[in-house]
Amino acid sequence: MLLVEDDRELARMLAALFGDEGYAVEQAAEGQRGLHLGLSHHYDVLIIDRGLPALDGVELLRRLRRQGVTVPALLLTAAGTVADRVAGLDAGADDYLVKPFDVAELLARVRALHRRHLDLALVLPLGAGRLEPQSRLVRLPTGEHVELSGRESRLLMALATRPRQVHTRASLLRRVFDEARTESIVDTYVYYLRGKLGADIVRTVRGVGYRVGEL
Repeated sequence: MLLVEDDRELARMLAALFGDEGYAVEQAAEGQRGLHLGLSHHYDVLIIDRGLPALDGVELLRRLRRQGVTVPALLLTAAGTVADRVAGLDAGADDYLVKPFDVAELLARVRALHRRHLDLALVLPLGAGRLEPQSRLVRLPTGEHVELSGRESRLLMALATRPRQVHTRASLLRRVFDEARTESIVDTYVYYLRGKLGADIVRTVRGVGYRVGEL
């Protein structure tokens, strides 16, 4: 989970609350930091305060959506007017909660968003087939299926959850190969994926990294 909240006391309380619920929480206290984390890491849920300094929550969410980040997002705000809610939803928010809020309601809303993310992530369209992360199978259009290793599945999922976005080797190394130290392992597993699924499944963007889908 990514929590972007500039009220430090509230942020500490929410991080502890979600930590007790089993979430791994990363925090940002302002919008630019939240944008950087949102674009460079993979999360299941985003919780974003609307009234952030420098880059407010609505603009932060709008920029994430423009970059292809589709993770479910909940906006927190002290402003509860219809116009505020419409602006947040139009920017790409999946839900909206007005401060002060009931903790039980917040937890229920986040659980619903997390379930939605898992349901959407279960089968990912790839053009050449569909990835089923839980079983690590790619279903081909012919009806055949290809079994991937854990690392292969995680790499393909990291690419496919943000189709058309170019992913650097460094970002893929951090997201998929936590214990590895050299970026060459990313190239190795791209080679494995191409061997199993075809040369066009992962596209190389020279000097930058990899992507799936057309730009």
